[in-house]
Amino acid sequence: MLVNQDQILTAVIETVQMVTVSFIFSILLGLPLGIALFVTRAGQILENRAVFSVLNIVINVFRSIPFIILLVAIIPFTRLVVGTSIGTAAAIVPMIVYAGPYIARLVESSLLEVDDGVLEAADAMGATPFQTILRFLLPEALSSLVVNFTIATIGLIGASAMAGTVGGGGVGDLAITYGYQRFDTVTMAITVIILIVMVQGLQSLGNFLSRTVGRR
Repeated sequence: MLVNQDQILTAVIETVQMVTVSFIFSILLGLPLGIALFVTRAGQILENRAVFSVLNIVINVFRSIPFIILLVAIIPFTRLVVGTSIGTAAAIVPMIVYAGPYIARLVESSLLEVDDGVLEAADAMGATPFQTILRFLLPEALSSLVVNFTIATIGLIGASAMAGTVGGGGVGDLAITYGYQRFDTVTMAITVIILIVMVQGLQSLGNFLSRTVGRR
């Protein structure tokens, strides 16, 4: 049985929901972690080797686990949070756990690109650490942050597709259920095209926003 337009539309909506919700919560988790990584580094405004070492190790541990393994490994935690391990809601939990540390590292990378003169100017003006982060570091790194957030979002699209292997819903589930298990090459081709369009669209939007904020 071939998939119909309603099934395809539902799968696309589920994928958008998974990526959007997981991206928002991953930012809420990853942005503070990334800032903390940067400011506690040696020579930075809130240097603290102990805090930096702990954060660095924890983030590296989570980033070392492939998403498909993480997806299965935290099933008990997923059940605890959303009450099930199957479906769109269940896929969001491991996607956040997967993307949060990744975004933290991307944020740290963006902040490291900020010229030291910006921090020197903030210090000369008597800015507090909070003011330095909010009014100097983040605005200067904004263009790079937009690019890196775009990369993270595209990674979440890939993760949402992998979530389909365990009944996570979305385009990935459609590809596995119909394209792979039922040898439906047409459905497989459609899902591939949808994912390509989504990635290309997001990358183009991210590039545009990065150039826009960069000019400002």
